[in-house]
Amino acid sequence: MYIGISFQRGMHTSLKQAKKKLIDNHEYFDLPLGRKTEHNYYLMATSSLKKYVYLSIVAAILTISLKLVAYLLTNSVGLLSDSIESCVNLVAAVFALIMLKLAEKPPDKEHEFGHNKAEYFSSAIEGGLIVLAAFSIIWSAVPRIIHPQPLENLSMGLLAAVGASLINLAVSIILVKNGKKHNSITLEADGKHLMTDVLTSGGVLLGVVLVKLTGWLVLDGIVAIGVAINIIRTGYQLIRRSASGLLDTVIPKGETDKINIVLEKYQQQNIKFHSLMTRQSGQRKFIFVHILMPETWNIHQGHNLAEKIEEDIRMLFPGTQTTVFTHLEPIEDPKSMLDISIDRK
Repeated sequence: MYIGISFQRGMHTSLKQAKKKLIDNHEYFDLPLGRKTEHNYYLMATSSLKKYVYLSIVAAILTISLKLVAYLLTNSVGLLSDSIESCVNLVAAVFALIMLKLAEKPPDKEHEFGHNKAEYFSSAIEGGLIVLAAFSIIWSAVPRIIHPQPLENLSMGLLAAVGASLINLAVSIILVKNGKKHNSITLEADGKHLMTDVLTSGGVLLGVVLVKLTGWLVLDGIVAIGVAINIIRTGYQLIRRSASGLLDTVIPKGETDKINIVLEKYQQQNIKFHSLMTRQSGQRKFIFVHILMPETWNIHQGHNLAEKIEEDIRMLFPGTQTTVFTHLEPIEDPKSMLDISIDRK
């Protein structure tokens, strides 16, 4: 069973065009009946996410330009390293767009559970690029510590750098907020990447200001290295989270507790449950549960019960991609207890 989606007026044209393309390629009618609505859902959900990645790409281009101007004005290695990280941001945003387009593809004959996990590749790459950018900052900063260089035109350079940081801060907040809202690790990773850029810029600006106030030129490189070490931690966390997603990590405990509360209300009708298993796959939640019903019930009664339970569980997660699988078993049959774990006894 799949969630029904109400269409937004502004998206009718694009949906019709996409559906026509599938029909022309003889693919639409190959989808299972429930998957046709599912395909429309994919188009709806992900088309609204891609605009955020485009926003990230535009922000990266603007910040690269502003930071390069700041570097050319000040000759600060900190600002040069900051502009390098913004170049990495641009590459990461383009890759995120590619992966998001892949993740939006509907289930097909070779990928019947969809392509949601493509988002984990994006966040893993993004984490790796963050770490790479950090080491490039360290590489650029060490020579300046050994051989300090005077800084120039600090006022204009700082103004350009601050403008770039404000752009990144605003876009970062938007991406992280919508990434969490839509369970998109790609948007969240891109937003956190931009936030590390903001922290990097803040550290660099602090170094430049300290140099101006104290005259200690080595502070420019020292602060840059300190910021780089901090963003390595962010990159590691993104890589770790991506690895967990690829290994089918369960949904958060709080969400599982909500499912158990729904199931408990049916136990008053002599209905039992076991083998509740969940996994998060990109934006989609998969939920599996076995329903133990009285053996005197017929198939029709059992099917109606399963439909109602699946609907109640899906209603717990409005606006999200949620797929619920149920398996009916007679409660009196001892064999019903042989498949509690993932491997049947």
